[in-house]
Amino acid sequence: MAVVVSLGGCTCETEAERGPSSDVSPVAPPPDVDGTAPPLPRRLYLPDAGRVVRSEAETTPPALGRCPSEMVDVAGEFCIDRYEASFIDHDRERPVSPFFHPTRARTRSSYAEWRAEPAAHAALLGGPAARPLEVPAPPDWQLREAFRPRAKSLAGVQPQGYLNGVVARAACENAGKRLCLEEEWVRACRGELDRSYPYGDTYEAGVCNVARENHPAAILHGNASVGHRDPRLNLVEDGSGPLLRPTGSLPRCTSRWGDDAIYDMVGNLDEWIDDESGVFVGGFYARQTEAGCAARIGAHPLEYYDYSLGVRCCA
Repeated sequence: MAVVVSLGGCTCETEAERGPSSDVSPVAPPPDVDGTAPPLPRRLYLPDAGRVVRSEAETTPPALGRCPSEMVDVAGEFCIDRYEASFIDHDRERPVSPFFHPTRARTRSSYAEWRAEPAAHAALLGGPAARPLEVPAPPDWQLREAFRPRAKSLAGVQPQGYLNGVVARAACENAGKRLCLEEEWVRACRGELDRSYPYGDTYEAGVCNVARENHPAAILHGNASVGHRDPRLNLVEDGSGPLLRPTGSLPRCTSRWGDDAIYDMVGNLDEWIDDESGVFVGGFYARQTEAGCAARIGAHPLEYYDYSLGVRCCA
């Protein structure tokens, strides 16, 4: 693919793109109309296209000590998810599409917007090489039914992007967990040796999935500052592979605690933490930062979301 390269890593968007806040409901959604789970959204860059979410038995080690098996014990003081969160429907445990804000209303509006009127997006759909990248279809039930998202910590899956701080908090709570405090998140990231990066005290390019040369909006839209809710963004590849990596796929980007490790705390997706002013940390794959565990953005309210924002939970 011929790409337009931008070194800008801003996740900002225009006021026109921002829209209203989440439609997360505290009540249980109605039952599925047909009682069957629809097919999962197609993954466009991995050979195992059908395995969007694998079972916990496949992806988590046996329980170690005081924390659940999918979490890491940080100095006996708190637990933190080993991987960035993927989402399921809390009540029926169906995988949620990671390419849309995980509520029915926002999924429906975004999917309709990016599919129904391609001509209206002529300026945003990129050149001839970019346009064949399809808008990923969410499962049909996600378009029809209200649901409560629940965060899961699994290896080898597409992490949930397009996430605001309100839904991030609700998804952690639905998992019996909570958002991490900033001091907890930073401590977990620095590891038991208290280092600036998960792997050491000196920045090494390419160890974590951050500061990538290419920006997905620049590739698809010719401009890194527009189209930040395009459902295709986290499917974009460049010459070195997918811009957003599956969880746990970089073996050196690990924050070590005893015999265990936390993956991707720097890079991949920015992660919401527990701060009412709206803060996310860690840096996402195209953010041009070498701040490591100190990477921090506090410029957006909790209601803000775009493709680069995810979460991991604490307990």
